[in-house]
Amino acid sequence: MKHLLNLLAAVALLVWGTYLVRTGILRVFGANLRHVLARSIDTRPAAAIAGLGVTALVQSSTATALIVSSFVGQGIVALPTALAVMLGADVGTSLMTVVFSFDLSWLSPLFIFIGVVLFITRQSSPLGRFGRVLIGLGLMLLALRLVSESTSIMVSSPAVKALLLSLASDVLLEITVGAVMSVVAYSSLAIVLLTATLAASGAIPLDVAIGLTLGANLGSGLLGVIATAKSAVEVRQVPMGNLVFKCVGVMIAAPFVGLWLRTLGPYLPEPATVVVLYHLVFNVLIALIFLGWTQVVARWVEQWLPKPDKSMVAGRPHHLDPSALSTPSLAISNAAREALHQADIVETMMIGMLRVIKENDLRLAEELRRMDDTVDQLYSAIKYYLTKISREALGEEESRRWTDIISFTINMEQIGDIIERILLDIEDKKIKKGRSFSDAGMAEICELHARLIDNLRLGMSVFLNGSVRDAQKLLEEKARFRDLERAYAGTHLTRLSENTVQSIETSSLHLDLISDLKRINSHICSIAYPILDSAGALAPSRYRSPDSRQSALL
Repeated sequence: MKHLLNLLAAVALLVWGTYLVRTGILRVFGANLRHVLARSIDTRPAAAIAGLGVTALVQSSTATALIVSSFVGQGIVALPTALAVMLGADVGTSLMTVVFSFDLSWLSPLFIFIGVVLFITRQSSPLGRFGRVLIGLGLMLLALRLVSESTSIMVSSPAVKALLLSLASDVLLEITVGAVMSVVAYSSLAIVLLTATLAASGAIPLDVAIGLTLGANLGSGLLGVIATAKSAVEVRQVPMGNLVFKCVGVMIAAPFVGLWLRTLGPYLPEPATVVVLYHLVFNVLIALIFLGWTQVVARWVEQWLPKPDKSMVAGRPHHLDPSALSTPSLAISNAAREALHQADIVETMMIGMLRVIKENDLRLAEELRRMDDTVDQLYSAIKYYLTKISREALGEEESRRWTDIISFTINMEQIGDIIERILLDIEDKKIKKGRSFSDAGMAEICELHARLIDNLRLGMSVFLNGSVRDAQKLLEEKARFRDLERAYAGTHLTRLSENTVQSIETSSLHLDLISDLKRINSHICSIAYPILDSAGALAPSRYRSPDSRQSALL
């Protein structure tokens, strides 16, 4: 029992080390890796090479699948190109398996020592996060040595030998066990390394090890499908296509396991070498064979998982992919896209509001007020999604973006509430009482509304691009809008003094309306403040301290 616990602990340590490396690399290079992938996938061969490089660094084809899936969801990358990236990603994983199969245990103490020092002394910096990666690498190497020692002891047990030999009678069982182990461990890399170590120690026959390796490949495809199960259809298409490659590859390779062992086995004396090279050759051949078939597989997947009709879009979140939370830069990007979706709904409400004012359309007013519930739901969803992102994993720029998104969604939610209140006032004080604004009053409202729409679109651009120049322009519009609101309030009072009947009937509503429009504009212009603040372009506060006021009086 003690030796079994030691083996299980070593396996758990191997999985944990793999997780530390994957998350550490994503935290250090997450945004850069996304940029590299986005810029390096013009053709399918280039896409495969980019996927190989990124996955060799991250040590997880599943993580690469999540990143590429987000590109497909955003419309940045076509599905066939994304599938080519995944073919390269699988080769990248198998290359790292070959590297770790060498005896590098002497590096384990060095990696752990340096990693712990860096992580403790520079925890919140990129150097500290790189220390986390070194700790993970050290733990992986240590775990592989512990697995080898534990299995060498357990193999001498007759009961263990009988259990392991029972697998040799069924290739399908071996593939199934390997796939399940990969899904449970959340890492095909860890399972292939474990299998190679077990084969090297004689714990399992070589043909069983090859069967488990095929299962681990299949399990890595299942991992991507499971990880994106609750995501948008566009995101789920990439892992599904990759799983098709895996399934077809395993079905082709399984009958020829014996041929592989008879042909190359005598020339590769080390069982561990046989396993890792089989893993590498399998993925290279799959990549070469299917690279020209990505278009066909993409069509299959699009038929199985058709994209929803965008005209039937509801108010549910579309971009808050839970599987992206392990990649903070990707999760931040998803939250920003969802915030823009929320702003689109606010813009629709704002445009419809003028139609209600002009045409007295009660049905439209009711629809617009229901849209405010959608805005509130999106605000809650975005806020909850952002709170699940580890703030410790965010760099300075990403942390600032996190705050900007929260601020933006709060402003959009408050604008939605103001529009809902305006619509209720229009219904109660104008439509139901059969009143109307004067021609001059309506012209003023239309002028303010047009400026409001322009400012909202400019604010969305500022939020998306972070342009300091546009942020300054937006803040200038705040002063112009305030001056217009004051001027129009004055002209309204002039019409009252001239006893204009329509102005008298709608006086309270008119003044409240232009005041509410000014409040909406203030929320829109608030989008500019974080951008200008981070650029150091904000002027000092105009508030004068009591001491300065007193000295001025003297």
